[in-house]
Amino acid sequence: MTAPAIRLARIYDEPRAEDGMRILVDRLWPRGVRKDAAQIDAWLPEVAPSKDLRTWFNHAEERFAEFARRYREELRDNPEFAALVQLIRAEDAAVVTLVFAARDRRHNQAVVLADELRTALAR
Repeated sequence: MTAPAIRLARIYDEPRAEDGMRILVDRLWPRGVRKDAAQIDAWLPEVAPSKDLRTWFNHAEERFAEFARRYREELRDNPEFAALVQLIRAEDAAVVTLVFAARDRRHNQAVVLADELRTALAR
């Protein structure tokens, strides 16, 4: 079995046919987005960073490296991360798109999660 391509998209971007399986990875449902219009296959709020970590980070770019380190630690102890890996394997999708709400496309939890998923799915 080949590992799927892991892609990222903002929830406010128009969904694309090539998105494959779309998984929302935010703890909170994004503002202004109707659930019926989101075209999300799964929402996994428990795989997102803890409230305390999210609050500390506050999307400050200068904190991203430390945020990423702390979030990776949380993922190691999070059974929802293992469940996400299993879900992706069970779906056998060629493409999985992690959907997030953050404005910054390079400094957010989905970037870190995508990296961790690529490693886990390659095993």
